[in-house]
Amino acid sequence: MNNGTGIEMEIETMSTHVIQDWTNTEVPMKCGPTRDVRYKVYKEGTRLFQEIRDFDDQPIHTLELPQGMALERNSYEVLLRYVLVDVVNT
Repeated sequence: MNNGTGIEMEIETMSTHVIQDWTNTEVPMKCGPTRDVRYKVYKEGTRLFQEIRDFDDQPIHTLELPQGMALERNSYEVLLRYVLVDVVNT
């Protein structure tokens, strides 16, 4: 969750530990316009996930990240583009 200062905070629930709360972003595509999506990064048990949705809150894809992969926001957005270009559009 972004607390307005640009500092991201971690949120915990009973079974899920949110590392990065929902973040809106534009993803440049190979051809055509950018794609507006939102994503969050969370941990369930020992597994780390990046969940991607469109702005209408429709699921696009959930990517399981490799064990121990703690990244910066820019790295999550690179993975996001990979998923949209190479996984979802194929």
